[in-house]
Amino acid sequence: MIHIKRRNTREISVGDVKIGSGHQISIQSMLSVPTVNVPVAVDQLFRLHSAGCDIVRLGVPDEASALALAEIKKQSPLPIIADIHFSYKLALIALESGVDGLRLNPGNISNLDHVKEVIKATKEKNIPIRIGVNAGSLNPNKYPHPTAEAMVESSFEHIKLLEDLDFQDIKVSFKSSNVLTMIEANRLFATKCDYPIHLGVTEAGDGMQAVVKNAIGMGTLLQEGIGDTLRVSITGDVVQEVEAGRFILRSLGLRQEGIEIISCPTCARVEYDVLEAVHAFKVKTSQIKSYIRVAIMGCVVNGPGEAKEADLGIAVGKTSAVLFRKGEVIGKYSKEEMLEALLEETLALDKIKQAEANDKD
Repeated sequence: MIHIKRRNTREISVGDVKIGSGHQISIQSMLSVPTVNVPVAVDQLFRLHSAGCDIVRLGVPDEASALALAEIKKQSPLPIIADIHFSYKLALIALESGVDGLRLNPGNISNLDHVKEVIKATKEKNIPIRIGVNAGSLNPNKYPHPTAEAMVESSFEHIKLLEDLDFQDIKVSFKSSNVLTMIEANRLFATKCDYPIHLGVTEAGDGMQAVVKNAIGMGTLLQEGIGDTLRVSITGDVVQEVEAGRFILRSLGLRQEGIEIISCPTCARVEYDVLEAVHAFKVKTSQIKSYIRVAIMGCVVNGPGEAKEADLGIAVGKTSAVLFRKGEVIGKYSKEEMLEALLEETLALDKIKQAEANDKD
């Protein structure tokens, strides 16, 4: 099996989530609802937690939002990061409210004394800061074109402000809606500094476009060992961001959890509705956290071979289906019985894997 060699970085912690230095790559999202609406915000936090999210960022556009963070933090099942722009006062309120991290560019706070106040409070609470460099937010007077080099140079301006105040609990991100710019900026920074990197393709759009852009950008860097946290930007339901992040990491063997379904794209040889079967099986196994590879194949040409590569699988012929476990046939079922048989075997395997995981702990 091919293993990706991760880039060596410093270690930081966001709440109880450790980042960098070889720790598991964390999946992050951002609430899409107003922070001041505490019940709605908490509900979305729990939805993200159930989907497998590790860290959540919340926008803090005003004082009311900053003050609401205290109650949200009390109820949150996940570490929360306050997203602050320009206002040192909002940063101080967020820190007092108990947040686990800040997304803050110190260079955007014009008064150095105000920066010192924020850093003093941050150090006292042992809270990390993410410096987020977006291609669309560079100083147009200094950087007329959002190149990778400009983004990295801008990041070091912010980093220097923090390091001059003896602060190194830093994570950095380089986001662009242009996938190639995003890739090159992260590559360039990775050669110059050992701070952890948060990956993202910003303003990626919705649906398939967003997933593809993020998968190309993040997948390229992750395969090169670059990236310690990530957020898949998708216009739509935030849970989709987490699901896409899990798929990206699982495809590269960087996080192995949940059901991975191997299914054929279908053709004229298919004797039943593969898509319907896949959807039905996904619904019934959505809460399984163990990493299990399940093949649902629509014919006997490629089906048996692919099913052999999975932990469990079915290959369907004209009148019946064959059930495999690690390449060995363990039963033959009618089309009406096959999904239930596959589900029973999957649930049984999940119990075994859970027991093994508990023994390791």
